[in-house]
Amino acid sequence: MGLPSVVPDSGLPGRVSIHEVGPRDGLQNESSLVPVTVKAEFIARLAAAGLERVEATSFVHPKWVPQLADAEELMPRLAGLTDRHPGLRLPVLVPNERGLDRALAHHATEIAVFASATETFARRNLNRSAAEALEMFRPVVERAAGAGVPTRGYLSMCFGDPWEGPVPLDQVVGFGVRLLELGCTELSLGDTIGVATPGQVTALLAAFDRAGVPAERLAVHFHDTYGQALANTLAALRSGVSTVDASAGGLGGCPYAKSATGNLATEDLVWMLHGLGIETGVDLRSLVATSTWMARQLGRPSPSRAVQALAGSLTADPADSADTPSA
Repeated sequence: MGLPSVVPDSGLPGRVSIHEVGPRDGLQNESSLVPVTVKAEFIARLAAAGLERVEATSFVHPKWVPQLADAEELMPRLAGLTDRHPGLRLPVLVPNERGLDRALAHHATEIAVFASATETFARRNLNRSAAEALEMFRPVVERAAGAGVPTRGYLSMCFGDPWEGPVPLDQVVGFGVRLLELGCTELSLGDTIGVATPGQVTALLAAFDRAGVPAERLAVHFHDTYGQALANTLAALRSGVSTVDASAGGLGGCPYAKSATGNLATEDLVWMLHGLGIETGVDLRSLVATSTWMARQLGRPSPSRAVQALAGSLTADPADSADTPSA
């Protein structure tokens, strides 16, 4: 399989941490239910490919996201993965205290909460105002911290909202700072509908810096609706961000924002990062094989450009020998 030519670029991080969201953010938007055995094997293959942060599932009420209704069944199937892959992290999303109770009962070691930078999306996604949602998360973050479980904060609609249009920088920064003040250890800035451009990314990160939030505490989460995800990622890297969310095979969208298309494909991201001489710890060949396998399970080709370009050069599926969790 061909690999990118490596030409380092000054001013970029030497290593980027990829926060893989395919099993949660990717699969939550599928029209049909994916069997729990497939989900467990998908996560095992991602870990075998070298991804160290794999968001496994969400403990949201099954009524709202039926695709993730099997969280309690999935978690025991992942037992032992962290032993086989030292350093592997398997965070889960929780919507409220009840979700936290379920996550802790299944020995989750990291959680994430999902807030909105706009009022309309907060009402549609969380059925409450953006400020009320933050207050709902306060006991979640506090209780998780008390149990030794760190919390990641997601902030959606940071660049544009399908109902409200462009989102003011100070509005995004205000909600982001409040999430961090609640005790979130990391803040992921989401371009939920994929409308951001590199200049917007640079401006928002500069605004956070002026507010006293360094790039080291931030991650970026881009959707590729207009083909800007990689350009936006590069802009974020130049601003000092070194954690990037991505979804294997470009899976995903958002069930509450129909204009949101797939996430930035992990393979496309890894191709760019490796070409820049940036370390990721990911084996691209194994990752492409994993997404090719997952595309077969879903019955459609992967939208990832890198997967499309590279899959044909694979003579065998190295992920077939990946660790498979116990049932």
